[in-house]
Amino acid sequence: MMNQPGYPNSRPRRLRHHPILRQMVQENYLRAQDLVYPLFVREGSNIRKEVSSMPEVYQLSPDTVVDEVGKALDVGVHSFLLFGIPSHKDATGSSALEENGIVPQAIRAIRKKHGDKPYLITDECFCEYTDHGHCGILNEKTGKLDLDGDATLPLLARQCVVHAQSGADMVAPSGMLDGMVGAIRKGLDGAGFSHMPIMSYSAKYASAYYGPFRDAAESPPKFGDRTTYQMDGANSIEALREVSLDIAEGADIVMVKPAMAYMDIIRQIKDHFQVPVAAYCVSGEYAMIKAAAQKGWVDERRIVLETLLGMKRAGASILLTYHAIRVAAWLKG
Repeated sequence: MMNQPGYPNSRPRRLRHHPILRQMVQENYLRAQDLVYPLFVREGSNIRKEVSSMPEVYQLSPDTVVDEVGKALDVGVHSFLLFGIPSHKDATGSSALEENGIVPQAIRAIRKKHGDKPYLITDECFCEYTDHGHCGILNEKTGKLDLDGDATLPLLARQCVVHAQSGADMVAPSGMLDGMVGAIRKGLDGAGFSHMPIMSYSAKYASAYYGPFRDAAESPPKFGDRTTYQMDGANSIEALREVSLDIAEGADIVMVKPAMAYMDIIRQIKDHFQVPVAAYCVSGEYAMIKAAAQKGWVDERRIVLETLLGMKRAGASILLTYHAIRVAAWLKG
């Protein structure tokens, strides 16, 4: 620490006295460019179904997701994360690999209306597509239905290639499978997409904050949980190891999920690695704020902006949030 003189020579309030000066010395900023807006797309038409546990968040069909993207573009949000909800589920999540699957349908619809204005990121996992709700193929040989990560990797790489061929700008693998980034990088490069970046859910914790998401994506596990592949909330050194492995395999951006209870992890990753860090402000965080705001217990605008600014202060460059449209509108004035 610098040896600074004390009061009365030093008065930090001088720098807070005038609003213009406060802006001049502000250390961190929120911008619409920082935001990624997650969207849930399901098969059908003219669907705009509100998620019961996430007020003002909707399941959308390809035709209505085009309108939602348009609203976001109008206020300056240009980046989107697409989750697919298929009409058919099976043990291997085969619909995730279909060239006319729900996510490719959505990508093509968005591109037809909005061209290259939106930056489209696709979530890469199988939990929404399997009838058992786990993030890949199950290994029945063990006698206890474990997730077979190695058998899932080729399918995951194929899913990413299908999305790239459909017009995605970035892929975001979220299953926390060992070797997933390397398998995807090899698959994309082999298909001619060496330019496509990977944003890996590198430090994804097995969290109670995901509860409402399972309503939105219709993906709760039919048995057990995901603690054998998502991280233990007690661990931080493990997060650094996971990030290190993903970077070595070719990850361009690493993500921490959830964000609010794991800002220390964001900070540690930012301090240790020279890559952009994304923070996912997840469904439970969103739902808590919305519920409290609807009760009149908190000022929604102030608490959302403060929360997201805290994530930026912790070291996040990219913020994934269901509040994205409202935040961008608030920032515009």
